[in-house]
Amino acid sequence: MTALYENPLISRYASKEMLKLFSPDTKFKTWRKLWIALAEAEKELGLPISNEQIEELKKHQDNINYDVAKEMEKKTRHDVMSHVYAFGEQCPKARGIIHLGATSAFVGDNTDLIIMSKALNIVRNKLINCIDRLSKFAYKYKNVPTLGFTHFQPAQLTTVGKRATLWLMDLLLDLEDIEYLLSKMMLRGAKGTTGTQASYLKLFDGDHEKVKKLDQLVAKKLGFKKTFPVSGQTYSRKYDYRVLSTLSGIAQSLHKMTNDIRLLQHLKEIEEPFGKNQIGSSAMAYKRNPMRSERIASLARYVITNTQNPANTVATQWFERTLDDSANRRLSIPESFLCIDSILEITINISTGLVVYPKVIEKRIKEELPFMATENILMEAVKKGGDRQELHEKIRVHSMNAGRVVKEEGKKNDLLERIAKDDAFNLTNDEINNLLDPMLFIGRSPQQVEEFIEDCIKPILEENENILGVNVELKV
Repeated sequence: MTALYENPLISRYASKEMLKLFSPDTKFKTWRKLWIALAEAEKELGLPISNEQIEELKKHQDNINYDVAKEMEKKTRHDVMSHVYAFGEQCPKARGIIHLGATSAFVGDNTDLIIMSKALNIVRNKLINCIDRLSKFAYKYKNVPTLGFTHFQPAQLTTVGKRATLWLMDLLLDLEDIEYLLSKMMLRGAKGTTGTQASYLKLFDGDHEKVKKLDQLVAKKLGFKKTFPVSGQTYSRKYDYRVLSTLSGIAQSLHKMTNDIRLLQHLKEIEEPFGKNQIGSSAMAYKRNPMRSERIASLARYVITNTQNPANTVATQWFERTLDDSANRRLSIPESFLCIDSILEITINISTGLVVYPKVIEKRIKEELPFMATENILMEAVKKGGDRQELHEKIRVHSMNAGRVVKEEGKKNDLLERIAKDDAFNLTNDEINNLLDPMLFIGRSPQQVEEFIEDCIKPILEENENILGVNVELKV
């Protein structure tokens, strides 16, 4: 047990996959990849850089001498130059061409964009797995009537599966946002100290075409099709806001979904998975708390709130750049991704094992359905010769009296008995009961589920079949 503070995103929540991606080791190895790509591009465009120098750099790409970099940073207070020095110590022949023409943002910003691109792909894959599990749940329960709620008050019936499609619709919109972001990913590229590429123009003796080509070559070598067309020293911090806003969208969707699950668990209609030896409360041994859904809600609020960080960074940048973004971005960007990673893993876990209690759902429907059936009863009574206005008033009075019995006396809803005894309706008990089949009140819910999954979800799952089947074991 450590005596120092531990970030719970590391020790409790995020996956090893995402933690490794945002690790210092990944960052510094990416720096070296960028320096190699820059050297290769400069060589290809005619600068006096030898194959021997390039090979020396590649030989030490992954075996970083961290001890040297750490000692140098104590002296220089500059992380990039410390690593330039350490790389040069390992590559004496190439020392003079490392970081040639570049500024710190060349490795810093480009690395951030490379890592965010990879992180977005991880998020995308896990989001699609969530959609896969929830679509199976929706299809399985497409025909199970359940009480719908507006304002958390009983409303018309829906089905368990149809309600799940509302969660899926939100996630589908989030996936579209992720896909859009990935389609627009760019590197900062080789832009120089204030984004003017002046240093590179000097290196290439004023050849603008070669400078433009350098920018394109570096991007291509790192797997990107394009770079920011213009930048200051840094790429526009607006892009960070766009990324974190998209993560916030996922957090919003899953917060809403798990709020629904928590309310349904209170109603005993649906429960999240509950481990055989899981303890719900230290005091109340009988409790089955929706702790996984609550954890999603808790982490989601952090992600949603965290969008204020890049928003303020965008607003407060001065001219070509200031450094007051740096410390903030070291926290806000990784932590949003680590939170979303954890949220998606918990969602996969929950949606794989949701438990539905049809008998409880049916009981609640029976308690409320008499009120909802009044319109059908009214129409049937009118068909048999009744006066609509007179019958409407009678139903209103009977409904108020039945509601009073339920709320004030705690007795069962006797509205149907009252109507059956009222000769004005001219309906028998059997005739009334025939109008109370819950399936008559769910509209096109089953068909909507089928159509939505077939038209909107199935194509995505078929296209991404190779990434489905993620299994999640929660840390705590």
